[in-house]
Amino acid sequence: MSSLTDAANRKGIMAMCLAMALFIANDALVKYVSASLPAAQLIFVRGLFATSLLLAAAWFMGALRPGALARTDARRQLTQRPVLVRAALDALATMAYLTSLFHLPIGNASAINMASPMFIALYSAIAWREQISVSRWLAMAGGFAGVLLIVQPAADGFNSWSLLCLFATLLHTARDLVTRTIALAVPSILITLTTSIAVLLLTGPWSLLQGWAPVGGRQLALLAGASVFLSSAYYLVIIGMRSGDLSLVAPFRYTALIYALLLGWLVWGDVPNALSWSGIVLMVASGLFMLRKARGP
Repeated sequence: MSSLTDAANRKGIMAMCLAMALFIANDALVKYVSASLPAAQLIFVRGLFATSLLLAAAWFMGALRPGALARTDARRQLTQRPVLVRAALDALATMAYLTSLFHLPIGNASAINMASPMFIALYSAIAWREQISVSRWLAMAGGFAGVLLIVQPAADGFNSWSLLCLFATLLHTARDLVTRTIALAVPSILITLTTSIAVLLLTGPWSLLQGWAPVGGRQLALLAGASVFLSSAYYLVIIGMRSGDLSLVAPFRYTALIYALLLGWLVWGDVPNALSWSGIVLMVASGLFMLRKARGP
């Protein structure tokens, strides 16, 4: 493996692992606020903060400066088809996943959602002819088995809403694959911004249908904090999906469960049971094995 590919893989893996930690931090704040605000309103308000933050970031990074936008190629970056398709897929996936989550045990929803790396690897092998060794397939399968041991989905928890959750997972997979097709000349911050705007536009009408509740200063502060974590995670996921081998980078989404367990222990005192510990060991072993293989013999 060339040093260039090795560096790209390391960059993608680091970006993905950090993104998952930030997503979990966002989820923790959102979970706390969700006890007092309707889900759609919460997502919309958080989206307002996130979009404002990303607009400022894009401006300071030079992507939205008048001089940059005056160029024809710069204007096209915001409206080229892959960017818009990715934003639409992300918005629909967010709505589908959250709707299914409201009707499913969280363990079942997590287990279904974590199948995304397997779908990505399968598509990469079939459509893009990415060379995936048997050992990497086995490592991915081992990581997913670890996911199941950690979340321990209930057999009676799979119902018609599971199909909606599976649909959301397929949308997430499509989103990540489309990310790969976007020209590298398009700044990742602009891709992140269009995604945030799409989620905002979709959840706005949804929040009006669901109804609004009064919002206090503490709730706004927590959602503002969540938007920082979410925006950063969005950006890092895009970096991860644009770097290295997809079949290697994507399975490191599984680290989200380890962060979630750690946060649950530190904040709520939840101690993993024996099956969860077995899943953690299996996930870590699978990840280390893939890292070792990625560096070569």
